[in-house]
Amino acid sequence: MSTYDLVVIGTGPGGYVCAIRAAQLGLRTAVVEKRATHGGTCLNVGCIPSKALLHASEAFEEATKHFPDLGIDVGTVKLDLAKMQGFKAEGVAGNTKGVEFLLKKNKVETFHGTAKIAGAGRVEVTSDDGGNQMLETKNIVIATGSDVTRLPGVEIDETIVVSSTGALELAAVPKRLLVIGAGVIGLELGSVWRRLGAEVTVVEYLDRVLPGMDGEVGKQFQRIMAKQGIAFKLSTKVTGVAVADGAATVTVEPAAGGAAETIQADVVLVAIGRVPYTEGLGLDGVGVRLDNKGRIETDSHYATNVTGIYAIGDVIAGPMLAHKAEDEGVAVAEILAGQSGHVNYAVIPNVVYTYPEVASVGKTEEELKKDGIAYNSGKFPFTANGRAKANGTTEGFVKVLADAASDRVLGVHIVGADAGNLIAEVAVAMEFGASAEDIARTCHAHPTLTEAVKEAALAVGKRAIHV
Repeated sequence: MSTYDLVVIGTGPGGYVCAIRAAQLGLRTAVVEKRATHGGTCLNVGCIPSKALLHASEAFEEATKHFPDLGIDVGTVKLDLAKMQGFKAEGVAGNTKGVEFLLKKNKVETFHGTAKIAGAGRVEVTSDDGGNQMLETKNIVIATGSDVTRLPGVEIDETIVVSSTGALELAAVPKRLLVIGAGVIGLELGSVWRRLGAEVTVVEYLDRVLPGMDGEVGKQFQRIMAKQGIAFKLSTKVTGVAVADGAATVTVEPAAGGAAETIQADVVLVAIGRVPYTEGLGLDGVGVRLDNKGRIETDSHYATNVTGIYAIGDVIAGPMLAHKAEDEGVAVAEILAGQSGHVNYAVIPNVVYTYPEVASVGKTEEELKKDGIAYNSGKFPFTANGRAKANGTTEGFVKVLADAASDRVLGVHIVGADAGNLIAEVAVAMEFGASAEDIARTCHAHPTLTEAVKEAALAVGKRAIHV
């Protein structure tokens, strides 16, 4: 029986990155993956396939609605959904095979099957054919990710009532799509099918979209999405979904109580969040503690209460983001190798990959007010940015929040084209403790969208040039 320095359970972004970093540091490392392919939810049925469909659907809408404005006549544009789904599948395959290659390159041993922690330093792997083998290891990292949150009383059949997984695999564009949940997943996938021709209605229990993000960002983003054709029913709860004759009848009522109404839909997407996935790991048997939300409790070094067992990513507290899991994977690998791995949770960007994109990092205005932190705000609209004007992508703005006394950047929020890339600049700046003045005095290339970031930083000191 082989003995490892580390066995990682799960090869999503957190798990495979953890394994590769551990192997780089000289630890004999193995991974256990229940899927036939590596990459977890993110690469197989999450981030990667959804971004492929977002990209393809954006291109379709550009060709059908916006090319004529650019002087481009492509004639009648037709949708070949099967081919678009093939494009998505090709991107998924390329990424999952890439992870397989990287694991082999770094001499990480791979086991496919369901993992169960049998005791201290022991991981039992059960393959699909029922075979069992025991892995002996000094350390175990749990990186099993998350699963879809179910809505009580609503059965997901992945045909008419779908999760994000089923919403990526629709064989035809639904005439009417109802999305339950106005968070990132619901709005991204809702925007995909809206561009391809669906009538989309989003039902949200809270009184706003994108809960947890900056309030001003949420309000403007909702207006933009409504202008694009997505209908919103906020402060509304779903009380039932009845499926019959290939369609669904959704019963809703005001969140605060009131008269019920029904909405007809061809497809219903349940997108109310995700929950940690720890099923079958045998955590009870070895005594690993969970919190009241079902997350694995860890200390600042990602250690559980059981010696030699660690956890990262969606199964522990914090935002359920692939890049957060990756950084935690690197950190725990370095800790196990005797180094000082850490993650700066104050600087983890969050991106919504709709069009336009939404991106944020650091504190929102609501959080700063709640914490009693005095701050200055600088905002710059893309309507005043030269490149945005030239490209016809003027929706949105950049907002910089800086400490009133020190001018240190505390948060940045962007709605606009390519916001997910624009946010990286300020994430680096914040990691080095930059002030708004630092960003404002950094020369930005012209004409670029990044100039809006500089102008927003200038606006903190009330000296923006182009507004």
